[in-house]
Amino acid sequence: MRSASGNGFDSSDSFAVSGAAERTTRLHDIPPSITPSHGDDSHLLSRIASPADVKALAPNELAELCREIRATLLAYGHQHGGHIGSNLGMVEATVALHRVFDSPRDRIVFDVSHQSYVHKMLTGRAAAYLDPDRFSEVTGFTNPGESKHDQFVLGHTGTSISLACGLAKTRDMEGPNSGIGNVIAVIGDGSLSSGVAFEGLNNAAEQGGNLIIVFNDNEMSIAGDFGGMYGPLARLRASGGTAQPNLFNAFGLDYRYVEAGNDVSALVAAFEEVRDIDHPVVVHIHTLKGAGYDGEETHADRQTASASPVSFDSPTGVHPTDNVNHSEPWHSDHCNLSDHEPHEGQCEASHWQNPDAAIGKPDDPRKHYGKMAMAALEPRFAAEPGLVVISPATPGSNGITHEFRERAGAHYVDTGITESHAVAYAAGIARAGGTPVVATTASFFQRAYDQFFQEMSLNRSRVTVLDFLGGLSGSDNTHSGAYDVAMFSNIPGVTMLVPTSARDYLADLAWATAPAGSADAPAGPAVIRVPGEAILAAERDATLLPVTGGQIADRPQSASLPASASSASGGISAATVRGTVSVTAQHAGARHMLDWRVNQTGSQVAIIGLGNAYPLAEQTAAALSDDYGITATVIDPRQCTSLDSDVLESLRDGHQQVITLEDGQLEGGWGEKVTAYYANHHVSDGSRNPRVLNFGAAKEFTDRVSLGELNERYGLTVEQVTEAITRCF
Repeated sequence: MRSASGNGFDSSDSFAVSGAAERTTRLHDIPPSITPSHGDDSHLLSRIASPADVKALAPNELAELCREIRATLLAYGHQHGGHIGSNLGMVEATVALHRVFDSPRDRIVFDVSHQSYVHKMLTGRAAAYLDPDRFSEVTGFTNPGESKHDQFVLGHTGTSISLACGLAKTRDMEGPNSGIGNVIAVIGDGSLSSGVAFEGLNNAAEQGGNLIIVFNDNEMSIAGDFGGMYGPLARLRASGGTAQPNLFNAFGLDYRYVEAGNDVSALVAAFEEVRDIDHPVVVHIHTLKGAGYDGEETHADRQTASASPVSFDSPTGVHPTDNVNHSEPWHSDHCNLSDHEPHEGQCEASHWQNPDAAIGKPDDPRKHYGKMAMAALEPRFAAEPGLVVISPATPGSNGITHEFRERAGAHYVDTGITESHAVAYAAGIARAGGTPVVATTASFFQRAYDQFFQEMSLNRSRVTVLDFLGGLSGSDNTHSGAYDVAMFSNIPGVTMLVPTSARDYLADLAWATAPAGSADAPAGPAVIRVPGEAILAAERDATLLPVTGGQIADRPQSASLPASASSASGGISAATVRGTVSVTAQHAGARHMLDWRVNQTGSQVAIIGLGNAYPLAEQTAAALSDDYGITATVIDPRQCTSLDSDVLESLRDGHQQVITLEDGQLEGGWGEKVTAYYANHHVSDGSRNPRVLNFGAAKEFTDRVSLGELNERYGLTVEQVTEAITRCF
């Protein structure tokens, strides 16, 4: 029945596609175990070249196809890693989508698109998951450059409904000549909590016309689901889709519920029901995240596990689990991090699976320095009630462990996938006199750009931002942090600190989070770029810093820090860090936090290395000394929001060249500011105007290019920098 508004549906339009009550019987019936082979045509998946092949299967073959896909995903996860858990839960739904709809005429838009592995298998790319030699052929996200069945390059969240609205709008305006049929947005796995998703729902109800929104409700986000919407969703699940309030009906949207979200037959029936519908509809499917993970496998087992495909010892291929509906505060199980021992259900570890080859390796920089920051902040909670750590849904990836969150209690807040809200929320905390610390990945912070300008910077809010994965990395094109310096350092009133050691990192954190009114406390927001691979490698091997050996004279090193900070396990005790912060904070107050630091005084050439590029500065200086007898001046600027004019002026005497090194976008970045300084402060004595050479990244998107290859591409190697310097003499 049409609602009074004329653009939606009331609760009487809601009905459930019924399935078995118990989760284990909701899953499809899969025949006994297989070992998928990319060269064996006896397996269904090997014969799927397009969605047409899915449509050609007999109805009783769909479950077999789902089982083969699940086996392939499990094997792929052990060998290659990736977003395996969310894809395991979407196997049946994706098969059903391609069984019912006609891609690419029917447009399927995957939100975040980390749930698109199965979609890729069914659209001509199965070999990239079956054959280890071809694993690198596809990205972890949809990409129109790979296939006409992929609509957008997506790696961030919440936008699928908005994108689908745009596709549907053009179809409706152009009519039959548009070449577009049904438009389907697939959203879920926590992405519905993103504010832009609600903006899309709002627009969809007003726009009308054919638009199908498949909501994958697996009762999880990245680290549990947070927010007021999840109570009503739980009641919808418990009632078979009939409970009120129904947030989708509240927007004026038609609604269907499918309890059997891992039953391919039930999903085919549900999608056939809404195919070619003439109004927007939400199909709410209840799935099991990580469906197929054993859950009994121990860490020791994984260290010796073979990379061969996994066999199933259950008739369904999915192991029954009680890992649902936990009552503990984080709405998920007690997994410590996001890439260890994944299993079915409410498991934070199933968000991202590291391959077996990574087991036992030291923490990466994000986890290493994230743990270090949390260990420094935790002892302050008792005396500082307003100190709050805020994570927009990605704690484990950044070293904010489950144990820390439990101990922190109200001092830790997961806002869900809501970067814009998280920054504005932090500004509110700061305005009330609290001390907020917002921590997430550099590329995700792009989603909060407006809030950085308005709520944070314009209001001079004392917000501390921990910027993880900033700079160059081997990430895919949606997660590159190469643009963070250009973004943060050009916002008025923001101080961006770029530490080059654990010692400086902790000092920066202590300074940025000093309670309001403290001596030397910053007057506004501070962004701390968390050190990356080059810095952590140098901390673990001091020979990578051949000029200083990591010993900085003007900031004495605490004797308590190196043993834990360089630990291969990444374990850092609160007691150790507590002492370190108190020492370094005193030195930070005595020495201006924004002054550049000259670590070696020389002549002819001055090399200024920003953040992760600083070890390259020392290594280049050593090469100049060894090969050319040049003792270069080596400078660590420590921050990138202002220039130290005293240092720059001092370089006029005895230096013909000033070299800037940065591991981020050169255009609009930091090094160009040094060039501009000398150009704008030209002196009449030409010998006192040094030539400036800038080294950094091109303005481009890169996709899974190794850090070593990127450094070669951008001239960020000792050989290339040295050659450029000597060529100018």
